[in-house]
Amino acid sequence: AVWLDPDRMRERGVDVQRLQATLAAANMGLPAGAVLDPSSGAPRMLSVETGNFISSAEELADLVVGVSSGRPVYLREVARVEYGARQPHDYVWFTPGAAGTGAASPAAAASAPAGQVFPALMLSITKKPGQNAVDVARAARVRLDELRNTVIPAGIETTITRDYGETAAEKANKLIQKLGFATGSVILLVGLALGRREALIVGAAVILTLTATLFASWAWGFTLNRVSLFALIFSIGILVDDAIVVVENIYRHLKLGGRPADTAAIEGVDEVGNPTILATFTVIAAILPMAFVSGMMGPYMRPIPVGASAAMLASLAVAFVVTPWLAFKLLARHVTPGSTVGHGDGVESGFGRRYARVMNALMDAPKIRNRFYIGIGVLLLGSMALVAFRVVQVKMLPFDNKSEFQVILDLPEGTTLETSNAAAEEVAAWLRTVPEVRSTETYAGTAAPFNFNGLVRHYFLRSGANVADVQVNLLAKGERHRQSHAIALAVRSAVDSIARRYGARAKIAEIPPGPPVLSTLVAEVYAADDATRLAAAERVRDVFDATPGVVDVDWTEEAPQGRLDLRVDRARVAEAGASVAQVSQTLALALSGMTAGRLVSVTAREPVTVVPRLDIRQRSSVAALLAIPVSTPRGPVPLGRFVRVDSTTREVARFRKDLRPVIYVTGDVGGAIEAPVYAILAMNAVLDTVRVDGAEIKRYNSTAPDRLDETALKWDGEWQVTIDVFRDLGLAFAVVLLLIYVLVVGWFQSFTVPLVIMAPIPLTLVGILPGHALFGAFFTATSMIGMIALAGIIVRNSILLVDFIQLAEERGRSLRDAVVEAGAVRFRPIALTAAAVVVGGLVMVLDPIFQGLAVALISGAVVATLLTMVVVPLLYWELRRRQVVTEEVA
Repeated sequence: AVWLDPDRMRERGVDVQRLQATLAAANMGLPAGAVLDPSSGAPRMLSVETGNFISSAEELADLVVGVSSGRPVYLREVARVEYGARQPHDYVWFTPGAAGTGAASPAAAASAPAGQVFPALMLSITKKPGQNAVDVARAARVRLDELRNTVIPAGIETTITRDYGETAAEKANKLIQKLGFATGSVILLVGLALGRREALIVGAAVILTLTATLFASWAWGFTLNRVSLFALIFSIGILVDDAIVVVENIYRHLKLGGRPADTAAIEGVDEVGNPTILATFTVIAAILPMAFVSGMMGPYMRPIPVGASAAMLASLAVAFVVTPWLAFKLLARHVTPGSTVGHGDGVESGFGRRYARVMNALMDAPKIRNRFYIGIGVLLLGSMALVAFRVVQVKMLPFDNKSEFQVILDLPEGTTLETSNAAAEEVAAWLRTVPEVRSTETYAGTAAPFNFNGLVRHYFLRSGANVADVQVNLLAKGERHRQSHAIALAVRSAVDSIARRYGARAKIAEIPPGPPVLSTLVAEVYAADDATRLAAAERVRDVFDATPGVVDVDWTEEAPQGRLDLRVDRARVAEAGASVAQVSQTLALALSGMTAGRLVSVTAREPVTVVPRLDIRQRSSVAALLAIPVSTPRGPVPLGRFVRVDSTTREVARFRKDLRPVIYVTGDVGGAIEAPVYAILAMNAVLDTVRVDGAEIKRYNSTAPDRLDETALKWDGEWQVTIDVFRDLGLAFAVVLLLIYVLVVGWFQSFTVPLVIMAPIPLTLVGILPGHALFGAFFTATSMIGMIALAGIIVRNSILLVDFIQLAEERGRSLRDAVVEAGAVRFRPIALTAAAVVVGGLVMVLDPIFQGLAVALISGAVVATLLTMVVVPLLYWELRRRQVVTEEVA
């Protein structure tokens, strides 16, 4: 570093620009050409180079930078030359926390006691598209070990603070275990309900179907990740239905006897073949439209509808090709005709008799039947009221249980780097006392290596003396009892208290599952002019601050920062023979410095830059700045002769969206409110009373204001994504209902029977919403996916019931007997399907993201299946009875 002394420079007639040019010209060598070597006997050419390079600070200090009073002026006379690091423009620290050192090796652990602060250099490695994150992470670890004691000196310790490859491997392995557990549980369930041989048949069907589904996923380009594995687990509950229905019906026909086993097997498949095909395509019609959902949710969840649809097609093929053959081979010699052991016998079984009593009571007594309908209506309305009274809350997606979170600190503009560093370190020091914290990384003046938050919220672009990040690394999920969201909620008040002492605004940035938005709560404030817009934004920010449960409030309006304007007097500059550019460049060189060359040494690994600049004390003094000499034809003149110093305020940054000026007010939810929709409803009630210049702030939810002269607020952030996703899923559900109706109309050749078959779809809410209340789960986008998928499953059960009733009527049974027999005979495969769905859901219920899907499937399948067994046969009986009466009257 070359620390300039303005007083000595002025005394010796050396100005900043001339010194900069002299340093650059003196430390230079050029090839000049070649000459003939006269001393050589044979003609030889010698290359000629001119100039030389400076290799040490002493040699640099002895450099002549000017002439004063006929004697040379050496650099050491007008500046202090010393080796040293550049003045820091950012700080990075690593500190082990209360939960351990977090070191990558035992040696590092021994030398890194908790609480000791280490200066650090963070290296972030990312994988190329299409590469396996697990393999890349493992290769990076191996390479790091190879670099120790070679490229990485022995005294430098390395710590792996974040390994998403290891996290991905852990999640994938755990999900594969869950997939195996779900498969085994379903096979065990079938074995308990039907028998060991039947379980073997269903197990073979499941394995073949999963294999075909994995091949289809690979062909479509889906990678083996969290969502695709959950798609397979989700499919377990629905793909066994075809095999269960076929096996159970083949067994029933074998048990009836009276014909060869192969004939009985064929008739058993034929009896359920058509409704099984229709039911399978109704499930596909219910699931597949979700693959075309747009926005963020579509691509993220697409493996579920695509994978499940492929699984259904594969299960249908296996059920009609492999399952009958296996059933014939394994069951033909082991089923005694007329036997009732283990399988029941329709209406004559214990369940059949009880079912017949219930159905006959409903069909015989209109009052009981009407009370039953009213009771179902009350249950449906009561379930929907759970949402209205916020017993079940709606949210886009819940927070996942991660092993990290960030604290984002924004200090007022003009804050020094050291103050920002002190604030971040004090926050980090407190966080390190939390038992689950493994280590902290502190970044002042620069951003942490970006993660999902950094990518979507642009945190990785943050820089400047007034910004700081604290990366908090937690213990692995299996080593702590609290989830990361609970830890973040617990530390927020203390972090906010520390930040406020420094005048900073702190945000606890958890790694979200989505959505990719600027913040959970975002209010875009528009107005016709700057003053009105600022006033409106201040009122909105005050509402954010005053709303319970709304935390981490911030806005994009910068704090006022003082500014010194050195206004150049052009007349004086011209009289002195200088220029305005020369004055500006002199000041810039003195304050910011500029590389004037490099010291070259054969022993140095990298060249050392030479940067002339005023030292920190003189840069902090206006008098020292005004004393900087400026070169003129008459000699150096102090900068103060040419400028006038004005104190003013720096112009703040202006944000625009779609070319319109806007101020963003942001916030998060935590504690009293966890879902943004309820925070927005609470704030809307207050904003109704807010007036700016006598006018109200007009609010928009999903569209931008269309007028430029109004004061308006548009809600954005997670709210906008929630609206878009639930709107798209709602449209997908409408398409699902239309497709199912068309399919069923085409099959049954009736416009009224499909209404009976689809009647249980709303009844899924009787199970889904109370189930969410019981589990304390949010109704999320994945819950909506579960509800849509459940519609297909319930319609499938209804089709099996109605088809059997029609078959029984064709065989001469009365309508009443056919209704009772359909429920009694079809109960077992329908119940097994519901149980398989429940088993598949149980595997997912502990996952924060897919908990809504699991709860919807479990609670909805149980309740809706029980209601379907009564409602569908009863409504079909009502419909057919009225049709018969109408025909008799006609």
